[in-house]
Amino acid sequence: MTTVNVSDRPAHDLKADVLVLGTVTSGSGAELAPGHGLPKASAGHLETALKTLGGKGKPEEVLKVPAVPGVTAPLVVLTGLGSAADGAVDHEVLRRAAGSAVRALTGVATVGVALPTEDASSMAAVAEGAALGAYRYAGQRASRPTSGKRGRGDDREAPSTVTVVVEKGRDKAVKAAARRAAVLAEAKAYARDLVNTPPNLLYPQSFTDSVRERAAASSAKVTVTVLDEKALAKGGFGGIVGVGQGSSRPPRIVTVSWSPSRAKASLALVGKGITFDSGGLCIKPPASMLTMKSDMAGAAAVAATVFAAAELGVPVAVTGYLCLAENMPSGTAQRPGDVVTMRNGTTVEIIDTDAEGRMVLGDGLCLAAEAKPDAVVDIATLTGAQMVALGARVAGVMGNDDGFRQRVCDAAGSAGEAAWPMPLPTDLRAQLDSTVADLAHKGERWGGMLTAGLFLKEFVPEGTPWAHYDIAGPSFNEGSPWGYTPQGGTGFGVGTLLALAEGFAG
Repeated sequence: MTTVNVSDRPAHDLKADVLVLGTVTSGSGAELAPGHGLPKASAGHLETALKTLGGKGKPEEVLKVPAVPGVTAPLVVLTGLGSAADGAVDHEVLRRAAGSAVRALTGVATVGVALPTEDASSMAAVAEGAALGAYRYAGQRASRPTSGKRGRGDDREAPSTVTVVVEKGRDKAVKAAARRAAVLAEAKAYARDLVNTPPNLLYPQSFTDSVRERAAASSAKVTVTVLDEKALAKGGFGGIVGVGQGSSRPPRIVTVSWSPSRAKASLALVGKGITFDSGGLCIKPPASMLTMKSDMAGAAAVAATVFAAAELGVPVAVTGYLCLAENMPSGTAQRPGDVVTMRNGTTVEIIDTDAEGRMVLGDGLCLAAEAKPDAVVDIATLTGAQMVALGARVAGVMGNDDGFRQRVCDAAGSAGEAAWPMPLPTDLRAQLDSTVADLAHKGERWGGMLTAGLFLKEFVPEGTPWAHYDIAGPSFNEGSPWGYTPQGGTGFGVGTLLALAEGFAG
């Protein structure tokens, strides 16, 4: 874990291995972002270095300048902020700039970050981005590689400390914002670790064990209860039982609860936790399975959010329902054409065993609704159609209440997690009609993200505000790292859900 501190010391006098400063575009080149507070000689040296290195000040640009006169840190890293010289810098720009800079560092223990911040919230964005940029996933190597290639794991040690330079470093609001940024970054790192863990090591029971261990180690009181395969069958959870019946590793529904005294509201979070998705009998092409260890990213985000809310003492009851199963083909696997009975008694005809996520979520939504929360959000890597519609970086948000759906989108925006409101057209509902059951569990190809949402809506009681958060694209980064986002698990959704919970506190 990387520790986050704040300091009101001048940036040039900060004792750190590296000092990170911002640059902005200026004409055809770049200049230092305002507010750096450097001595004239130090600033002049860096301006000259910017010209020599051909700096442009664009986002994602990172330049390194050693031995800057008048600066205590032996290395200065310049990170681009874009065209931000004449006004406040957008929080997400600050997050990405800080993350890009810290992610580019190797063999560094302490990092000072002095980017232009106007208040506690912009400082928090810098702290969060820097801490997320410091994330490393070590992989499962027996020893460090000698070839210099990191492969899918990252053998670089993360910086142990990030110190954000801010004018009012002793202000209570600034300190509180820094602590929140540190807790959020740690929660996202936990979600990333879960997503990145190989599927032979992360399966329903080991996921359950991880949550229990984290709850036991938490300073806040988080309650964990588990429904195993016998309890699920007895309780009528036919959706998740059917999905998990083809695997030798049986399913679980894990309930993770933060229940503060005098809670101002209650929020239920339901996460899809398919620890590996082969597609079942409707098996996926081999190439499509390589990233299917990430099909539990929704459940990872939910677990991480509950722990973060508890650690921060958010005065809202937050209960997470982790719907954990492994979708495998075998002689006991679910078949297309099977009819199963869900927790609420609804019968569902199975159309495609590779559309398993909505089945585990349906049962999870039923269970969540039984506690009568003030609102429910499910989060899932649910459909490829989400990526077709919105790409790899933007999530889709659907719901039964336009106001609540927008509230989720607003929370996502404040967290720097791009999300877009999507409709649930009533004319598509007919695609889910079945001749042998109450529902067919999948509609036609076109509008697949929306019909999946319509299916889930069937398991939410009338009058309960509900949103469906499809994070299939942004939950896992198959490409090169960018900003504070590494390759692999991203932790997407944790920021949105935490901000949403905090919003219920008023």
